[in-house]
Amino acid sequence: MSGITSANGASDNMAVVAPNLESTPSIIAAHAPQVKDDDQSMSEDDKPLMKKQQQQQQQNNKRVGGGTSSSEDEKPLNKRPRVSNGAANKKRRVVDSDSDESDAGPSVKKEAEPTPKTNGTSKPRPSTTKKSAIPSSDSDLSEDEKPLAKRATANGNGTAKAKPKPNTQAAKKAPSSDEDESLSEESESSEDEKPLAKKKAPAKPRQSTSSTKTAPKSKVKAEPESEDDDDVPLAKGKAKGQAKPAAKDKKPVIKKEKKVKEEEDEEDKYKWWEQEALGDGEVKWTTFEHNAVLFPPPYVPLPKNVKMKYDGVPLTLPPESEEVAGFFGAMIETDHAQDAKFRENFFKDFKAMLEKYPPKENVKVKSLDKCDFKPMFEHFEREKEKKKAMTKDEKKAIKEAKDKMEAPYLFCMVDGRKEKVGNFRAEPPGLFRGRGEHPKKGTLKHRLRPEDIIINIGKDAPVPVPNIPGKWKGVQHDNTVTWLAHWKENVNGNAKYVFLSAGSSWKGQSDRAKFEKARELIKHVDKIRKDYTEDLKSKVMADRQRATALYFIDRLALRAGNEKGEDEADTVGCCSLRYEHVTLSPPNTVVFDFLGKDSMRFFQEVQVDAQVFKNIKLFKAEPKKKGDDLFDRLTTTLLNKHLNSMMPGLTAKVFRTYNASWTFQKQLKHTPKNGTVAEKIAAYNTANRDVAILCNHQKSVSKTWDVSKTKHEDKIRALKYQRMKLRLQLFSLDPKIKKKRPDLAEDESDMDEDFCERHEKELLEKALDTAQKKFDKDNVKLEEEGEKKKDKKDLEERLKEIKEEFKELKKERKSRKVEPRRAATEEKLLEQIQKMDERIATAKVQLEDRDKLKDVALGTSKINYIDPRITVAWAKKYDVPLEKLFSKTLREKFPWAEAEADKGWIF
Repeated sequence: MSGITSANGASDNMAVVAPNLESTPSIIAAHAPQVKDDDQSMSEDDKPLMKKQQQQQQQNNKRVGGGTSSSEDEKPLNKRPRVSNGAANKKRRVVDSDSDESDAGPSVKKEAEPTPKTNGTSKPRPSTTKKSAIPSSDSDLSEDEKPLAKRATANGNGTAKAKPKPNTQAAKKAPSSDEDESLSEESESSEDEKPLAKKKAPAKPRQSTSSTKTAPKSKVKAEPESEDDDDVPLAKGKAKGQAKPAAKDKKPVIKKEKKVKEEEDEEDKYKWWEQEALGDGEVKWTTFEHNAVLFPPPYVPLPKNVKMKYDGVPLTLPPESEEVAGFFGAMIETDHAQDAKFRENFFKDFKAMLEKYPPKENVKVKSLDKCDFKPMFEHFEREKEKKKAMTKDEKKAIKEAKDKMEAPYLFCMVDGRKEKVGNFRAEPPGLFRGRGEHPKKGTLKHRLRPEDIIINIGKDAPVPVPNIPGKWKGVQHDNTVTWLAHWKENVNGNAKYVFLSAGSSWKGQSDRAKFEKARELIKHVDKIRKDYTEDLKSKVMADRQRATALYFIDRLALRAGNEKGEDEADTVGCCSLRYEHVTLSPPNTVVFDFLGKDSMRFFQEVQVDAQVFKNIKLFKAEPKKKGDDLFDRLTTTLLNKHLNSMMPGLTAKVFRTYNASWTFQKQLKHTPKNGTVAEKIAAYNTANRDVAILCNHQKSVSKTWDVSKTKHEDKIRALKYQRMKLRLQLFSLDPKIKKKRPDLAEDESDMDEDFCERHEKELLEKALDTAQKKFDKDNVKLEEEGEKKKDKKDLEERLKEIKEEFKELKKERKSRKVEPRRAATEEKLLEQIQKMDERIATAKVQLEDRDKLKDVALGTSKINYIDPRITVAWAKKYDVPLEKLFSKTLREKFPWAEAEADKGWIF
């Protein structure tokens, strides 16, 4: 592990790094670590590590001094050929196999039969037998902290799973999951790591590891190749068998090899969900090796002629204070720079920096209004334009250099398995922006140094060398946590961690456990609702407040809420509602108006049960006044303790996950069975929107929405323009068709002369630009091949031809007569018009869909609250490509969902 030279990690939404002459797009493009908020993502520290018995990837075999091995490694490899024919060997094969299954019921029953010992398949009601699988000794643990084996076993056949033949020691324990999504807490002990500790004992036999990996690997490779042959056109298949003399044959072979490689990589991925469950223990890993974090490069001073001014006087600032001035200078035309609180906090820190590093002119900077950052801003804008003007080759070279620099930090080794690291960049310095009305927005985020960071690594792993001068604050070897590096940021004093990526096995296990916990709530929710409904009339005020709060958490999906410090944004949840946040409107309407998470306003008028209305009236009775807590005898801790007594591991957050997934599945029933793909996706997005509204996942309407809407409307008009041309060609072929097809005789709507002229002008410009680019590209190719380049006259003639063609368009539009294209027939034109009608209808559906979603954030609920298996099952049931619903990142995050859910799966 060697130190790497500098790289920047400027964060788009957390900091602004001053550009400079030596800046590169890689510096600007780099982002700060993906440190997530407690309420949205599960703590990686709390995440259990499932069984370490998996095949090491092909590239790991080449690694010098590979991770430990054991007889346990042989188990998944022996299973692997069998698993490859199961639910999750390949994403494509998963779909194929699912399509063969009947639609009669959930995937559970089908998948449980062939693989009764594994925990890799989904069961229709995993929770139905879970209770019996949980021993009483675990009753003090939250359900999320209990062994996944104990829960997952119930998902299968309800018995305590059978153990694999070898390694009986490891079989005594079983892996598991954890509970919440918070990313900034240390791990609560998860039982699924104990087998890993035991795995350490047989770490010696490396030969057996390599041998066990070799045999299955050949099998794994053989399968994709045979599948590829079926998928590859005959021409490509033939090319493969030939000697490569011709360039034509060479290209398909390259494509095929690339495809084979991608599928081999897919095969080599660690499919933790296919492995038998291990116990949930304290040990998360046995060996752990990584390169820590990548620090941004040192600040590069601005050119000497670029200076900020104070009261008209240019100031020569030392690099330390110039960097801070540059942070503000880069954003003087943003809303942040106009915000009073942002300006106040920035200037406070800027003055402190100037006290320490004053300008050479010894000018005292006393007022932000007298500071002129425009020279800096203009310099940064010029730098941006230079980067935009770079050639493709220059951009490619910069990207390659950036990728090379980041490569050592992208992956780590966990028990000999290669895992992708999530936020491996140390946060760059900048101005804290915060969310909503955060009281500390504008505060300076200090530059991190190795002395600020503690790293966690295996005892036998080499300590990574920082890529900038300095020594780590500490190096520890704690195998009960899953973070790689940790520090405290100076703005809010929050702990920040570097974890594995969202697609890692640890994160995948915790995600799955979270949704399984929500599914388990289905068994208990009726009793819980019955109990809190009875307690609404309780004579004990604390019980009555708790029941009322639970009513709101269940019916409105409110967050539980936590106490806030004075220096934190005044955001509240259910338990922290105050007198002024709730008003009553007889006979039974309650009006909520408060700032929720991220300072998003929650405003709803809700009709409630008469007893709930009566309770709120009682809770607001004198002597309570503005500023007093509505639920003064309730805290989040007490509420969650009560919920845990009703169902192990149940918290208020589980209710949000349950309600989001349940609502989503219910709303998807409105999908049109015979609709187009666009109509089905619109129905999917509408269901997602309902969940986002339920969870109050709002967003501000984009400033560019109106422009975007206009562009989309023009796109629809452009399709209508093409339809008009097709119609006119048809009429030229058969004038009588107007009587046969009166629908074709009608002109397209929204097609005025102004639009047609503007559209034809745009088409002309595009055609001319395309011809110019083709001419340049052809000349470059000819020059590379040593042939004579084309003469400019050829280009001029082509451009002249294009202009003449477009003159004809104007004449055709005015005369309403268009000569049919060569080989055009009535049947072909009618078919083209029908296809154009379908495209227009699809574009209209998409525009309506975007309009509905412009103020709602779908991503948060899709990533954190909706069980991804619902989406996978829906996509298979309605024949909608999953890539249209899940981005590549989400598919990498939820591979287990694709493996488990068939079209009959239900939440």
